[in-house]
Amino acid sequence: MDMFTRKLNLQEGKKNLLDCNYGKIKMSSKESFTQISPSEFFYRNRDLAGFSNPTRSLYTAVREFVENSLDACDHGGILADVHMSIKAVDAEKPDPKQYILTVRDNGPGIESSHVPLAFGTVLYGSKFGLKQARGMFGLGATMAILYGQITTNKPVIVKSSTDGKTQDEYEMLLDIQKNKPVILKHETKEVSKTGLSVSICLEGDYAKAGSKIRDYVYQTSLITPYATITFDDPKGEKYRYTKVIRTMPPSPTIIRPHPHGIDVETIRRMLLDTHYQIPTVDDNMISKVRKELGLANKNLSHSEIMDKTQKKWKTLTRPVRIVMALVSFLKMDFEKLSKTTIEEIDIGNKKLTYWDFGESQSISIDMDPESFYYKQLANTVQGETLTSFLTKRFQRVGPTTALKFAEFAKFKPEHRIGTMTNQELVKLTDGLQSFDDFMAPDPSCLAPLGESPLKKGMERFFEPDFLEVVQRGASAYSGFPFVIEMGIAYGGKISSHGMKVYRFANRIPLLYDEGSDVVLKVVNDTDWSRYKIKGEPPLVIVSHICSTRVPYKTVGKENVADRPEIERELKLALLSLSRKLSSFMSKRGQAEAAIKRKNLYSKYIPLIAQFCTELAGKKKEPNYKKMITEEPIVEEET
Repeated sequence: MDMFTRKLNLQEGKKNLLDCNYGKIKMSSKESFTQISPSEFFYRNRDLAGFSNPTRSLYTAVREFVENSLDACDHGGILADVHMSIKAVDAEKPDPKQYILTVRDNGPGIESSHVPLAFGTVLYGSKFGLKQARGMFGLGATMAILYGQITTNKPVIVKSSTDGKTQDEYEMLLDIQKNKPVILKHETKEVSKTGLSVSICLEGDYAKAGSKIRDYVYQTSLITPYATITFDDPKGEKYRYTKVIRTMPPSPTIIRPHPHGIDVETIRRMLLDTHYQIPTVDDNMISKVRKELGLANKNLSHSEIMDKTQKKWKTLTRPVRIVMALVSFLKMDFEKLSKTTIEEIDIGNKKLTYWDFGESQSISIDMDPESFYYKQLANTVQGETLTSFLTKRFQRVGPTTALKFAEFAKFKPEHRIGTMTNQELVKLTDGLQSFDDFMAPDPSCLAPLGESPLKKGMERFFEPDFLEVVQRGASAYSGFPFVIEMGIAYGGKISSHGMKVYRFANRIPLLYDEGSDVVLKVVNDTDWSRYKIKGEPPLVIVSHICSTRVPYKTVGKENVADRPEIERELKLALLSLSRKLSSFMSKRGQAEAAIKRKNLYSKYIPLIAQFCTELAGKKKEPNYKKMITEEPIVEEET
């Protein structure tokens, strides 16, 4: 009976639960919509940026701060001296635990006014221009600070000096919901050198992350041979890699976009820049107009002002020209003009609509299409011609190429960009992506390390018997230029535990997620037996991809997608180096065979000489030692 009662109660409970849930469903049938800030998004999805656990997070924080320091020094043309330290808050506690991570450099520093936003705002930075840089998203350093805050609730401490005389020190937290910095403390003090120092407290697991961090410091020194990097670990060990060379690669320059890398949204944003803004006619603008027209305090009539305008037209700036074009149709004095706001310039219907604050109403007037001033307003609203837009807004597009493209895409060269419909914008974008006569992207935005620095770095770190490097010419994927640099080292002091591949992108070591990286794909697809490489050879491959937009698979920047263009260039670089390695292995094989023959001869020739001497009835043996000591002849491979 009790069991029966329990079953009834259970069923009743399920029914009540269903009723309750049904009620909730009915109550939540209307969804509410809210917006979250970028910092709130990455707070909820910090795995995307590489802050998935204490081990990975400690490594990622190290990487982001060190790379920011190196980028700053590169930008300032300074041979970097970066010092990084990790100290446990309580050394007796087991991992994971709180650590204090500090990175300081000798770079140019950050202006005091920019420090709060640079370290307290997600997606705020200086690396969004179209040029090569280690950072891409304006995310990493701030994400490290955010992670430190949510795991320890401790502020970040930033010290910056731009003049080598005074230093600004900030203690800050990040308002995650508003994506704004909260300054807890700000003070200045005297210093004797420029540079930046960042210190955060975060939860980490150095016991597990230590090997990766040490590898990162080691590999960063390899790909940045012009920098000195020092690392003090929590156990009191010091790792110091001094610069090998004192010359830096040329600094990259910001370039205009390439037509092949354009989409509709980019075109739309570019079009906004071609529409010259209607200036606000306030007191400052009226003063500017009077000054350029030479009116001073003169009160002239409308016709006198327009006469003055025509005489000085060529010397007027564009904003003043637009204002005077408006004055010509509105027939207002400056005082009344300042009490209006232009609402619309409708070129199609030849209408000018403005809001009159004195009358509190919207007024439309007709514009004379034959008027000189009408053309000024029409150009303002409609923007540039197609050919002008192409030559001014894109790299390596001249007038001849612009005309060829217009014919290819079936647009009139004089077609005004501002008048294009959405359908025409899509047509324009498709044409830009598919037109084959555009020149290759400008590689001046790239800063590859160079063959000589890469070779010197590899010589110091590996001390091999064989070493070759190659830098491929600039290529492009989706309109973004890139350069592949690669080196192969064999033998010497390299461990004979199998092939080791070092992956770099924009001078960043890539230590995680190597299995899905395009470099590993190319290396693993190579038939190494063709190049006389077998077993577990003492072989090192260093691959470096330089690009304005490295196609990382995640914002964690650990593996590169297998874009066909990049894969092809990697294969060609590896093929070139593998052939040279094969030649070396052939010569080495011949030399080893000659040594074996020599050893064999040295063992048996004395016996043969003795036997021949006895057989000939002679007392003195022939001089056979010269045959043994002669250097073996190694045939050149043809």
